Amino acid sequence: MNDSDDRDQERTDTDGIRLQKVLAIAGIASRRACEIMISEGRVEVNGQLVVEQGRRVDPETDVIRVDGSRIPPPRRHLYLVINKPRGVVSTMDDPEGRKNLNDLIEGRRPGKQNRLFHVGRLDTDTDGLLILTNDGDFAHKLAHPSYEVPKTYLAEVNGVMHPATVKRLREGITLEDGLVRPSSVKLVSTAEDRSLVKLTLHEGRNHIVRRMMDSVGHPVRRLSRTGIGPVRLGSLKSGDLRDLTRDELGGLLDLIGESHP
Repeated sequence: MNDSDDRDQERTDTDGIRLQKVLAIAGIASRRACEIMISEGRVEVNGQLVVEQGRRVDPETDVIRVDGSRIPPPRRHLYLVINKPRGVVSTMDDPEGRKNLNDLIEGRRPGKQNRLFHVGRLDTDTDGLLILTNDGDFAHKLAHPSYEVPKTYLAEVNGVMHPATVKRLREGITLEDGLVRPSSVKLVSTAEDRSLVKLTLHEGRNHIVRRMMDSVGHPVRRLSRTGIGPVRLGSLKSGDLRDLTRDELGGLLDLIGESHP
């Protein structure tokens, strides 16, 4: 190989990977179909529309979108969703010997489960969605209150909740540690002695939903977290886990302002 060939190879290595190949590797479509998407103006790189073929990108640092949806870079870490049952402690190891998250995932991720840790917490008596990962920076940002990642809860409470109480919750409740104003509150259903309420909050103070409901005279009977940002529990059974989807991970990266996981 002569000097010219060496320089050509160097340019190929440093200029990144062709955009259509990156999209195909991400599972968007075949490479040919991805070329058509680019020609149709459906692909953006770092906020700029790309219509020419052959554009080279760095999938680790460039922000790539197809039809507005973020395409995360190749995964170097694990990103899992777990439906924590009631009675399970939100830790990976409990010195008191109580059932914990590691007990749920043991054997399902051979050689990797001991490196996982959870994002955020759920009370022992609260079930629902947790995210597990071995990406420390991602987990720290996702849990940090400054990013205000929305979390959705379904609360079964005592008594029949009236519209005036729903309005009060929407306007904000002052607790001992300050004002709490949910981004949304919906009364799902009522029965003779109970109500089902759906709330979305952008903060995660200790026992915040239970304390809010206590303050309006409707103590919680049962509480579940059903969503974190774009991630939804859906049909995931209690105690089961799954990988984050491409769209879910891309949406979370957008929420925490990350260029790469």
